[in-house]
Amino acid sequence: MSTWSERISAKTSDIGFTVRRLLPSRSARHIGPFIFLDHMGPAHFNLEQRDNDVRPHPHIGLATLTYLFSGALMHRDSLGSVQRIEPGAANLMIAGRGIVHSERIPDDIRSSGEAVEGLQLWLALPVDLEECAPAFIHYDSAALPAWQQNGSRIQLVLGSAWERTAPVAFPGQALYAVIDMAAGAELEIPDGFAERGIYLASGTISLGGTALSAGELGLLPAGETRLRIRAEQASRLALLAGPTPDAHRILDWNFVSSRMERIRQARDDWQQGRFAAVPGETEFIPLPVRS
Repeated sequence: MSTWSERISAKTSDIGFTVRRLLPSRSARHIGPFIFLDHMGPAHFNLEQRDNDVRPHPHIGLATLTYLFSGALMHRDSLGSVQRIEPGAANLMIAGRGIVHSERIPDDIRSSGEAVEGLQLWLALPVDLEECAPAFIHYDSAALPAWQQNGSRIQLVLGSAWERTAPVAFPGQALYAVIDMAAGAELEIPDGFAERGIYLASGTISLGGTALSAGELGLLPAGETRLRIRAEQASRLALLAGPTPDAHRILDWNFVSSRMERIRQARDDWQQGRFAAVPGETEFIPLPVRS
């Protein structure tokens, strides 16, 4: 009976609020094009403390996908985009040759004490699109396919599965779905992807009788078909899948590239102030000093 090929525990850090990092890890550098996975929060904020906003910082060579379970974030970027991010929406930022953005906690969320919780993922752009024009695209929750299926609510955020397709325009092959399972529900995982993984945000699920606990990322065995998971209790999970990457990627701070010289250029460009600024914002995160 097939079970998890690997179970990865999060590395927890505090960046003004709690963040649990699952990708990259020693056990897995990627799942398809997904090269970075952070579980943010749940975190509570107030009007007095502002150092937990994420100040302007740069990216190259990747796309970010921000998805919230609760609360809200305010996105601003060097293209002039200003977008409030709310639960269930998909927010795709394509960095390409370079973009700068900030993510701040709105005042109404700070004053209400509502928890901010969600997932942020980075996807490596196809090699031939690493230097494409940057873009930001927002999709409201209502624009994404969502349905009930055998005790599970599935929201398809990226890609095609279960005979449905999400509209999110990522320029590559990837599958991302957020699934809420009732206790006792079972769900067959879509086939046809070289790499698949499940991040369990809450609850307990099992595969082949082996449990996956909240906060763990479970890698699914390659080539196995008709894999079926079971919710041992009410559970929320994210399914990630895609093809084997088209090239090795270098991750350096907020930069991603298949070429080390491009990473060096991006570091120098940020340090010398050559990236475009976020309109109306003067703060920024300085380039980290390498030890």
